[in-house]
Amino acid sequence: MRLFVIRHGDPDYERDSLTPRGWREAELLSERLIKEEITDFYVSPLGRARDTASPLLKKLDRTAEVCEWLREFSAQIHRPDQPGKEKNAWDWLPQDWTCEEEFFRRDLWDKQKVMRDGNVGREYRWVTGCFDTLLAKHGYVRENGIYRAERPNRDTIALFCHFGAACVLLSHLMGVSPMILWHHTVLAPSSLTVVYTEERREGIVSFRAGCLGDTSHLYAAGEKPSFAARFCETYDCKEERHD
Repeated sequence: MRLFVIRHGDPDYERDSLTPRGWREAELLSERLIKEEITDFYVSPLGRARDTASPLLKKLDRTAEVCEWLREFSAQIHRPDQPGKEKNAWDWLPQDWTCEEEFFRRDLWDKQKVMRDGNVGREYRWVTGCFDTLLAKHGYVRENGIYRAERPNRDTIALFCHFGAACVLLSHLMGVSPMILWHHTVLAPSSLTVVYTEERREGIVSFRAGCLGDTSHLYAAGEKPSFAARFCETYDCKEERHD
């Protein structure tokens, strides 16, 4: 089985939709994905993800199942450098989280006080539990950190979601702390991440990423990926996002 994990296009957060650039990205993405034989579609309830899926669904005359757990990962924390202000659990300054070894560990990253206070671990377990229910529906049942192939198949399912949520799903499949993916990967708007099952012994399955944050559909059309996924490359650049 293949999973297509897709981040929404360039966002208009105020309207919970897409910018004009985001709509172009969604159109180009649809031209890329229309060539694929996608079995099922799942989408976040948020407008920017649903709008990103809409050009492809319209061309295929298909619908997507709306999944609440695919919304942007919503747990909030009081970040150490801004203790009085709630921030997304996945938005930290590197100097604050990398100094704590526990954040790198899959069994301890959510046990830190700041994470406990924000109920981040509970949110993570809800999202990944719903994800495993979906995978079981498609024939793969989680067992001892990997998966049992009850109905092995070559289906392709597409999930339209958000950066923070996508990293949660990927960290669960890989068995790593989401902090690593939240802070060391870039999933640009409209990017495609492809994850495959590998069944090297009959009935025993792990998932492996074939590509991460692919934006080749944009480059092929001469469209530069949006900077919305990143922070400033150098601090002296005032046009790029600092925080």
